[in-house]
Amino acid sequence: MKRIFDIAAKDLIQILRDRKTFLFLLIMPIAFTLLFGFSFGGFSKGESDTRLPMAVINGDGGDLSLRLVSLLENSEVIVVTQDEGQTLADYEKSLSDGDLAGILIIPAGYSDSLLTGSPPRLTLETDTAKTAGTIVQGEALAAANRLTSAAQTAGIVGTISSAFTPAFEQAMATWDNPPIRIEISSAVVETEEKVSSQTSSLAQTSPGLMLQFAIAGLLTCATVIVTERKTRSLQRLLTTATHRPHILLGHYLAIFVLIFAQFLVLIAFGQLILKVDYLRIPGATLLVALTSSLCIAALGLLIGVLAKSEEQAIAFSLIPMFVFAGLGGAWTPLEFTSATFQAIGHVTPIAWAMDGFKNITMRLLGFESVLVPSAVLAGYALLFFLLAVWRFRKVSE
Repeated sequence: MKRIFDIAAKDLIQILRDRKTFLFLLIMPIAFTLLFGFSFGGFSKGESDTRLPMAVINGDGGDLSLRLVSLLENSEVIVVTQDEGQTLADYEKSLSDGDLAGILIIPAGYSDSLLTGSPPRLTLETDTAKTAGTIVQGEALAAANRLTSAAQTAGIVGTISSAFTPAFEQAMATWDNPPIRIEISSAVVETEEKVSSQTSSLAQTSPGLMLQFAIAGLLTCATVIVTERKTRSLQRLLTTATHRPHILLGHYLAIFVLIFAQFLVLIAFGQLILKVDYLRIPGATLLVALTSSLCIAALGLLIGVLAKSEEQAIAFSLIPMFVFAGLGGAWTPLEFTSATFQAIGHVTPIAWAMDGFKNITMRLLGFESVLVPSAVLAGYALLFFLLAVWRFRKVSE
């Protein structure tokens, strides 16, 4: 065991002397996390309005058309935009540019049509091929049907008792407080905790860049192993009582200590500065960080054994960094991609590490939610380590 620790200590001293170590392991992930955090609104003050914008052109001006606009303004799904200085052509340009999700046109005579019982006509311009367009269409239709139903009910009552307005108000109030309310409960365990959009952005960016630059930092670790072979230090070491497993485990321990220390520092940075709640369940976060470090360290060991030169060590480190980060959801959440891309992404260990961290910080799940991702990461660590052992035997012969 002493020989293993001696080799690990020698590697750590050699690695920490290289300025690129701090650049890739600490400075760059912190800098890029702050940069992306500002870019995606992670540090904005207050809550952003996530409702879909819909322009309303009221050509009627009657009481019932104003009531329809009021119903839409109270929607939790859409936000109404009304600007007298904007023409229909201006709104249509905003719609084509994606700044609006829909345009509702209330024609003249709309209120009179409702009062006389004639079917009122509304015009809605939107793209129903998009999810936003479908949502806006459904919300506008629901509000219009609600108003029409109340007007028809009040018309029937008003014919008998000449009390249209009270009957209309009562019908509208009934929509707000129905005598029977159906509630659908989900099988998913609910929590009172909510993750804001700003925190959600940082909870994606922080672990993503932490994992990406952990792999990038392997280039200095792999270079140490390559240099050991080029200077024939490995051959001289093999002539001593040090066995091959001791050498391999010593290198692996050094890389693991370095990566795990990086994770701890960046998790503390995320918790204290970025307000990403890694410590909501400390044991779960620690388990994901531990297995991620084991996996990435094994990958670094494999790269060091495979590379024959410093240039190859750099290439072998940067290529998996970009491939794993891109496919594994470090840059873009896999939830926003297709099922096929998600399946491909989960071939990489980064996707499982991201799942583990986000299950705690974003999805607010329990400790059991990190067991499968951690087990997969441990499996990858074993696979990379065994490949390194197999390759090391050939290299050292």
